[in-house]
Amino acid sequence: MPDFTRVWDVLVVGGGNAALCAAITAAQAGASVIIAEAAPKDLRGGNSRHTRNLRALHPAPTDVLTENYLEEEYWDDLLRVTGGRTDEPLARMTIRASQHAPGFLRDCGVVFQPSLSGTLSLSRTNAFFLGGGKALVNALYRTAQRLGIEVLYDTEVQDIMVEDGFAREAVISWRGFPERIRMRSVVASAGGFQANRDWLRQYWGAAADNFQIRGTPYAQGTVLKSLLGQGIQEVGDPTQFHAVANDARAPMSDGGLAMRLDCVPYAIVVNENVERFYDEGEDVWPKRYAIWGRLIAQQPNQRAFAISDSQALMDYLPSVFPPLKADTIGELAVKLGLDAEKLQRVVAGYNAAVRPGSFQGGRLDDCRTEGLTPPKSHWARRIDRPPYHAHPLAPGITFTFLGVKVNDRARVMMTDGRPSANIFASGEIMAGNILGQGYLAGFGMTIGTVFGRIAGEEAAKLVRN
Repeated sequence: MPDFTRVWDVLVVGGGNAALCAAITAAQAGASVIIAEAAPKDLRGGNSRHTRNLRALHPAPTDVLTENYLEEEYWDDLLRVTGGRTDEPLARMTIRASQHAPGFLRDCGVVFQPSLSGTLSLSRTNAFFLGGGKALVNALYRTAQRLGIEVLYDTEVQDIMVEDGFAREAVISWRGFPERIRMRSVVASAGGFQANRDWLRQYWGAAADNFQIRGTPYAQGTVLKSLLGQGIQEVGDPTQFHAVANDARAPMSDGGLAMRLDCVPYAIVVNENVERFYDEGEDVWPKRYAIWGRLIAQQPNQRAFAISDSQALMDYLPSVFPPLKADTIGELAVKLGLDAEKLQRVVAGYNAAVRPGSFQGGRLDDCRTEGLTPPKSHWARRIDRPPYHAHPLAPGITFTFLGVKVNDRARVMMTDGRPSANIFASGEIMAGNILGQGYLAGFGMTIGTVFGRIAGEEAAKLVRN
């Protein structure tokens, strides 16, 4: 049984990548560290279990990244997906520090695979974990164990007791029993509130009941709510989240990456009223895939349908659930429960607007439409080669953007503008400082690794001083 009479140097709340990076860094600096993970051991790791890569700056090719990816291009990519809703100093600091993130993780036992080519188009920007997020999480926990870090599973931190910006203890439920953990500093890395449907309904109403939660069901936002209720400054739009086009047949929680559909750029997408509502070919998929969850969330019953034909099948990652097929568009509409005549008109109108070009699946090409609203800017090909295919789409939420305000030392800020005395944050609970809207593939893991290291270092330094 854990010794709950002990005063720990650092309490880390959460059990994913950001939490583990903080805990490992603090322990390496000589601090005594305890981790409180809400999930049981076999589901440990938060959303990090479902990840597969992080985005990293690199001035030259590495063993796992091709060519180069420099600060200004990285910043421009982030600026475009966020529409400028980002803290530039924090964002640029994160971008610069990302160069060292793969090396830190490798030193912690994480193995990266050689760069990939193909439908993801990320070989130049993103380093992939061999074995995916589960392998990453397992490697980090092995390192934590070697460093003597205490890990409590099935341990929900229900409240962090804050007085004048100082946190002295946390109220917890350990395996269902009420306990308290006393500490000299705390790192909040417990994620957002995306799995808390009651909280989501405050902003989205009944639509929230149709959202699929891609990751851990343990992301209830309990720690976030505790901190925001005790004079800690909030940041981010509570209605914003990282969400993707998920397969509508996926589980309602914990479906992970495999449920995401990447067919959108090579299809047209209609809602239940058989209306297109956005440019499917606006930009390359790694820079646009994360806007589609929110777009679908705004449609009737939070459903949409990607319509394509046989020529598109090899252009995107295969889906777990096979597409629905039919020999005619009308038959396909019947299978989807859509107005057959209307879908035939929409497809015919789209086909008439297509202007042929040189199709380039992994890069911006000149295949587009003319006179169509909304347009399809790239990868526009006529849908006229049966059998026809359809993927039903639903919004799959990864994490919410409402969080706690931090400074460049990962210290949580109070509403009066002062830094808190001993409270730090890393990962999704503070990602809203940098992600005001939109998302960039692999950037959540980058934020978690960078700020986890800073938070762990600063918490240990505070204790030493």
